[in-house]
Amino acid sequence: MNKNPVIPYLLIFALGIGLIFFMSLYGLDQKKEIAGSEEESTEAATEENANTGEFDAEAVAQQKCISCHGEGLSGGMGPALAGSSIGADEMHDAIKNGVPGTAMPAGLVPDENIDEMVDYILSLD
Repeated sequence: MNKNPVIPYLLIFALGIGLIFFMSLYGLDQKKEIAGSEEESTEAATEENANTGEFDAEAVAQQKCISCHGEGLSGGMGPALAGSSIGADEMHDAIKNGVPGTAMPAGLVPDENIDEMVDYILSLD
């Protein structure tokens, strides 16, 4: 009897493909758990700040600004804010009203906290 030498390789290939498929499903479950824990920690931090009545500009920047302006607000899809020559009034207006024609939306920071946010951004170098 002649044994076909390709069969063991096909079995290993099929096992590998099956393993990749099941590991992907497992990873998707982990992704949902990780995202859930991050949302809980963000909600807890927001609730803690609401309870103390304090506004944490750095936390708001981490939650809402770095996705466009980059880590440390040093630039990304949006312009660099750290060390920027943008004036306080222009920055206040952009945070409050957004920037037409760009992805910068209005209302990311409550009106009563815009000045604190501007001060935080201007303190970055």
